[in-house]
Amino acid sequence: MRALFPGSFDPVTPGHRDVLRRAARLFDEVVVCVMSNPDKAGRSPVAERVERLRAEAAGVDNVTVDSHTGGLLVDYCRRAGIDVVVRGVRNTRDLGYETLMARMNHELAGVETLFIAADPERAHLSSTLVTATSRHDPAVRAE
Repeated sequence: MRALFPGSFDPVTPGHRDVLRRAARLFDEVVVCVMSNPDKAGRSPVAERVERLRAEAAGVDNVTVDSHTGGLLVDYCRRAGIDVVVRGVRNTRDLGYETLMARMNHELAGVETLFIAADPERAHLSSTLVTATSRHDPAVRAE
């Protein structure tokens, strides 16, 4: 079975890497897809994020990396023949938002969502926090 792990990945965080590796153990193939989020201004170009993710996925045989910058997540799922979306959740706020998205994806295209709870040691990390922290302390990096 194939699964989609979508996100902006701007930047890739230790939490993203954790969810990716855990999902790769559960599915025959995981497609990591850099998506455009209209609510977030991208800090890095999509092509750069794709290359970072390819480097992260090197050595994990059942992971591929792609991008989707136009249309809904379910459009990508339909086109790629993917029926499961993997989402990492750090807290109840994430879970509330992701549950709404999961319901909509299921109603629109029958796509199921699997939530993977964040590792407690990484649950406090977000792309926004990593980026803000690294601006003030160059020693702090997402990678």
